[in-house]
Amino acid sequence: MNFGDMFKNFRKPQPTEVEAPSHWIKCKECNSLMYYKEVENLFHVCPKCQYHMRIGQKVRIDLLADEGTFVEFDKDLAPVDPLKFVDKKSYKKRVIEGEKKTGKKSSVVSGECKIEGIPTQLVVFDFSFMGGSLGSVEGEKIVRAAHRAIEKKHALIIVSASGGARMQESTFSLLQMSKTSAALKRVSQKGLPYISILTDPTMGGVSASFAMLGDVVIAEPGALIGFAGQRVIKQTIGTELPEGFQRAEFLLEHGFLDLIVKRENMKKTVSDLLYFFNTKIENSQTRVVEHARRKADFVEDN
Repeated sequence: MNFGDMFKNFRKPQPTEVEAPSHWIKCKECNSLMYYKEVENLFHVCPKCQYHMRIGQKVRIDLLADEGTFVEFDKDLAPVDPLKFVDKKSYKKRVIEGEKKTGKKSSVVSGECKIEGIPTQLVVFDFSFMGGSLGSVEGEKIVRAAHRAIEKKHALIIVSASGGARMQESTFSLLQMSKTSAALKRVSQKGLPYISILTDPTMGGVSASFAMLGDVVIAEPGALIGFAGQRVIKQTIGTELPEGFQRAEFLLEHGFLDLIVKRENMKKTVSDLLYFFNTKIENSQTRVVEHARRKADFVEDN
């Protein structure tokens, strides 16, 4: 073996152990460094400034649904690429990357669960999949969830976390705004409740359609909610914007929201609303049955 071969073997990189994940997390709002388990136990809310960090679908479902009750539907629905769209990357590649990142085929998970024992249809967005954008698959899942709510006489809850309509699908994605809104109209006509929960961020075509159509519209503290971005609006109207005008607190003050609820209280608040609506549904159904019975008695007597 010559000197060159000896040097090559000496410099050959040796296998190393996989690095353990960090046990520390930094708050994006106040820059505080905290132990991850502490933040996790606080529902991913900063104990220093109460900043509500973004969370994924699984954490959100665990937060709202009774343990072990969530059953997912339509999980095999996957986006297609009708426009063969390419920007910096092809649409197909972005979808594959999103699936690898989240383990899901779309930015929406829809299913059925119980919340404090009350059967509910639940739809949850995940911002990690292409910014939670609204495409054809996401719209179809929402519509199917609305149909299941009507069929089973359940409440419908949609948790939004989205940058808006998916530009890679162009008009196909914009059509989901009207498609989902029409489905929610049918839910309303059946007297069934729809609760919309807005998280950071809820923007674009999502905020301009189903996200704001809830019988009760709830937001998490500090959530960014709006249609266009602040810079675009400022350039369009040519004036300074009020501080925090697209934050949940500003929208509540100006009548666009019904409630701002901290994450730790979200399940309790939602279950209270469901109990209230569920009682009204049951009373309504009782009145319908009683009316039918009285009508039958009248016909029989006459």
